[in-house]
Amino acid sequence: MPKWVHKMPSPTIDNRDWSLLTPPEQLQQLEVEGYLVLPDLLDAKQITALKNETMQLETTAVDYSPFQRGSANIEFAGPEITRLIGHHTTIAFLQNLLGDEIVMMTYAYARSEPGHPGISLHTDGQPYGSEIFGYEGSCPVLIRVLYYLDNLTPEISPFRVVPRSHLCLHADANPYLRYQSHPEEVMVTVQAGSAVLIHHRVFHGNFQNIGDRPRELLAIAYRPAWAGPVAEVSEWEAADLENVDPHIRILLGSRNQRQGDFHGGNKPPNMPDQASGMSPSRWSRTFR
Repeated sequence: MPKWVHKMPSPTIDNRDWSLLTPPEQLQQLEVEGYLVLPDLLDAKQITALKNETMQLETTAVDYSPFQRGSANIEFAGPEITRLIGHHTTIAFLQNLLGDEIVMMTYAYARSEPGHPGISLHTDGQPYGSEIFGYEGSCPVLIRVLYYLDNLTPEISPFRVVPRSHLCLHADANPYLRYQSHPEEVMVTVQAGSAVLIHHRVFHGNFQNIGDRPRELLAIAYRPAWAGPVAEVSEWEAADLENVDPHIRILLGSRNQRQGDFHGGNKPPNMPDQASGMSPSRWSRTFR
C-alpha cells in the first residue's frame, strides 16, 4: 500500500438499491439523513458527451494535492454541460423539495486522480460566507447535486458523509469546522450517471483514490428563490443567457434575489391556512 494512504476504520457502505425509494421516501432521506442518490440519470451517450466537454476545461489543482483538480464557473462551458442544469428528473425532485421557484447558484467540475488523498469532511454552507465558497455558501438553503461521470468504487474516491450532521445544534457541527474522519461516517458507492444530492450543512467529502483511474463529477448548487445570500454575488452575464434554452434560463434568475419581510406584522392580511410543502405528512403524500 502506498505510504500516502491514510489508514482509517472501515466505514459503513451505503450501496442500497436507490431505485426502490418512492418520491416521498426520497424526500425524507434527503431531509433527515442529509444525502440522497438519484440513480441512472445519465445514459452512456450523455456521459460520453459530457466527458468530451470536460476534457476541454482548464483545471487547477487544489492547495493540498496535485491529484485533485477542478474548474469553477463552468455553466456555459459547453452545450451538454449547460443542458445538465435543467435535467428533468432532478429539477422535478427539487421542485417537490424546495418549491417551484429555483435558482441555480454555482456549477463546478472536479476530478480526483490516482493519488488523491481524499477531501476532508466539511460543509458547503457557511452562514457568513468564506474564502472557499464565497458568499454563495451563505444562502440559508442550498442543495448541491453531484453528477458522477465514473463509477464510484471503494478504491476510487467514493462519496463520504456523516448522516444527520446537518440537523445537529452542537458546536461540533459548526459549519466552519473540518474533520479528517468520523467514526460514524458512511461511504456511498454509485454507478456512473447517478447523482448524489446533499444538504449544504451536512458534513461530507470523499475518500482517497487508490485505484488506477480518475473519477470525474459535475457539481451544481440550487436554492429556493427566497433564500438569497447575505451579501451580493456576481450576476449572470446577459450575453451568456441569450442562447440558453428557456427551460434552463428560468433557473438562471438573479443570484441575489431573496424574499424576506423585515417589517412583517403579527397578523398580516390574507394569511393562508394551507402549506403542503411543510406538512408533517409530506413524507407519505402522493407527489405530482
